[in-house]
Amino acid sequence: MSIKLPAPLAELANARHGRYVLAARVAFAHRGEEWRDRISVNRAVAYRIHLDVARGRWYLDASWTRKNLPVVPLEALRAGGVVGVDTNADHLAAWRLDNHGNPVGAPRRFDYDLTGPATHRDAQLRHALTRLLNWATATGARAIAVEDLDFTDSTTREKHGRRKKFRNLISGIPTGKLRARLLSMCAETGIGVIAVDPAYTSKWGAQHWQAPLSTPRRPVSRHQAASVAIGRRALGHPIRRRTTPPPHHQTERWCRASDRPGRTGHPKA
Repeated sequence: MSIKLPAPLAELANARHGRYVLAARVAFAHRGEEWRDRISVNRAVAYRIHLDVARGRWYLDASWTRKNLPVVPLEALRAGGVVGVDTNADHLAAWRLDNHGNPVGAPRRFDYDLTGPATHRDAQLRHALTRLLNWATATGARAIAVEDLDFTDSTTREKHGRRKKFRNLISGIPTGKLRARLLSMCAETGIGVIAVDPAYTSKWGAQHWQAPLSTPRRPVSRHQAASVAIGRRALGHPIRRRTTPPPHHQTERWCRASDRPGRTGHPKA
């Protein structure tokens, strides 16, 4: 970071045009994640540098103005369709749906690695969310649909089944920080968030949408089908598709054929 020095301090400049370049490493212990979210999307941040004479230490304070989250009616968010997002241990599966609940285009996958130190996990998650929101903005969607982000007691088998690896990884994500990050990043990009009930989204998505949406060249994964289920629930549409009736009502054809002259027997029920 470089600072334009005022005229009385111009002789202290260590760079061209009367600027002073700071080469020290600075760490923000409080709300550091929010600061990284701001600078990653090139938002304005004001800095204040001051010296604690008693301790002989320099301090750097960063401040910014938060946007008030707009209150948008649910119907307005649904009008332009949504992007259904399924959260997994190593990636986000997303699919764009129109306002009728039909998948549009191809699904997207945003990978991240939640192993290693906390700083690495935090950066990976932030990068994945940034790519997701940039793609959602490009599609014209006004909202993203996610499962209700409740990771309380997330290591229990009742909540995540027998997937021990997934339980261990997801338990390392702080619930409050993840919620605050998602909401703050969506507020900066002007995209709404619709949280839906996570019940049966993976099961019904795989049962009703995985096979119909798969093609020989583009097989659909279980997670991509779950993103469709999440998006449909956010739009207010049912997840389960109607079962196909018998073709041409075979029972009625048999009844009519049995009533012809010269036929014997009784029509089947």
